[in-house]
Amino acid sequence: MFSLVVMIEVLRAAAGLVLISTGLMIIFGMMRVINIAHGEFLMLGGYTVVMAGKAGVNPWLAMLVLAPLVVGLFGVLVERLFIRFFYGRMIDTLLATWGLSLFLMGMVTVLFGNTVTGVSVSLGSVDVGGLRVSGYSFFLIAVAAIILIATYLVLRHTKLGLVARGTMQNPGMAAALKINPSVVYMATFGIGSALTGLAGALLAPITGVVPTMGVAFVAQAFITVIAGGPAIITGTISAAGLLGSVSQLTTFATTPVVGDVALLFVAVVLLRILPNGITGKFFRRSI
Repeated sequence: MFSLVVMIEVLRAAAGLVLISTGLMIIFGMMRVINIAHGEFLMLGGYTVVMAGKAGVNPWLAMLVLAPLVVGLFGVLVERLFIRFFYGRMIDTLLATWGLSLFLMGMVTVLFGNTVTGVSVSLGSVDVGGLRVSGYSFFLIAVAAIILIATYLVLRHTKLGLVARGTMQNPGMAAALKINPSVVYMATFGIGSALTGLAGALLAPITGVVPTMGVAFVAQAFITVIAGGPAIITGTISAAGLLGSVSQLTTFATTPVVGDVALLFVAVVLLRILPNGITGKFFRRSI
């Protein structure tokens, strides 16, 4: 039964990587925008839950509805004010979003202080062979699976997904077909931001909320998306599964710090062997 518990924890680790990477998967994987402030978008999702809780809002409503809505609208604002001027200029986008990252961390620190704030939700625990496993772990695994399935269905089987993918590949042709690329870019960035806010809200009960919480996740998110390669969904699933397994199994054998180091080491080796990512070599026709 211990092996079953380990498997559940590996799935939870992979689900965590999927959650923190899905928004970036859309913004970087589809739009080729390097959003260094991705971690701060996660942080804003966490603080939305904290502030909503203080206002008496149900924590589940805050996590599943308010956080993605607030961060999604904030992403639309950022795209209109900054990002849209830097499309096709990756270094400029990197510098601009780095500045945004520093600004958001500083602003939130001034407003809320540099202390960890907890978010309390409970789904109890499940007995697995005499060992207790948090019900919230199963919840995170289920949400990650739902997000991936929903993203796949939207991109593959809806007109919205077709328009988004076509515009990213050839905005000139999209404009010729009377599709406004500017609106598509804005909506795509907003959706990616909303998913990032959702991830930050869902992780808040586990990690706590602090202005620097995004720093712990941004590197893992970029590594997962880049290691996954050009097929954004299949690549994210593959990379999250591999890196989550390595990290969690190493953590069980040693410590969480060594687990994080093992994740980074495997990612570096993987990109050295497969410079175009997992789906650059395999699953080439997948999305």
